[in-house]
Amino acid sequence: MKKETHIYKQVKGCTIQADIYSNGKHSPVLMYIHGGALMFGSRSWLPLQHIELYYEAGFTIVSIDYRLAPQTKLYDIVQDIRDAIRWIKSNASQRYGFDADKLVLMGGSAGGYLSLLMGTMELKPKAIVSFYGYGDILGDWVMKPSEHYCQRPMVSREEALRSVAAITVSEGEWDRFNYYLYCRQQGVWLTEMSGLDPVRDRNLLEMYNPLSNVREDFPPTLLLHGDKDTDVPYEQSVLMYEQLCKFGVPAELITIPGADHVFDQHFAEVEVQDAFRRTIDFMNEVI
Repeated sequence: MKKETHIYKQVKGCTIQADIYSNGKHSPVLMYIHGGALMFGSRSWLPLQHIELYYEAGFTIVSIDYRLAPQTKLYDIVQDIRDAIRWIKSNASQRYGFDADKLVLMGGSAGGYLSLLMGTMELKPKAIVSFYGYGDILGDWVMKPSEHYCQRPMVSREEALRSVAAITVSEGEWDRFNYYLYCRQQGVWLTEMSGLDPVRDRNLLEMYNPLSNVREDFPPTLLLHGDKDTDVPYEQSVLMYEQLCKFGVPAELITIPGADHVFDQHFAEVEVQDAFRRTIDFMNEVI
């Protein structure tokens, strides 16, 4: 299994890259979108154990970066995801010969959100897998201060801004987490990463709210979530599942009892292994 890194986009002096693990001609494609609240993280966050699992199942894996907030706002982040899909369907598919029509979008947390959001737009994947993602960016869970994060030492705005560089970046280290902590403690994450006012600009924000835009043509979707998630509430996947079912979209919700956020890092646990097996089965069924 060989990794090859490519630049899929350059914009405003920022180079945005993707790692490809090619599984040969005509293989289905899994595009992975990392989490990190749209503010930190990188394509390298996809664990090798996961890559090997998907590769052995026959998938070509493409793990992408995208520009990060707060320097880059939601509109442009979404454009990066769109451009990554276009690049996979054109340049990359011509080079590697994989079947870009069999494209699955997968992501964790913010990556799950972006995957779900793509299901509401014109350039749809064949299927979506969301690990502890969220479908409602207008809910109280993120619009109000987080009880969980307010138990930590409070971060001032000055401290938060010091933790993020003033330049546009597409890869963010963990030291940027202080900015996210500040946002959740103050209930300002939506404003900070979108540049929009939740009241004045609500109509614009609705466009980026997956829950508000589910239609009958939404791709088949698998949602996985721990029911003790302290970052993204379990109810986010429940709400999304119910909305998908309402519109007749093939959907499945896998609940991991007692699990917190990023439960998939505990790869060896029996319930997590079972969830991964079901994920592979689901992807093979719908592509």
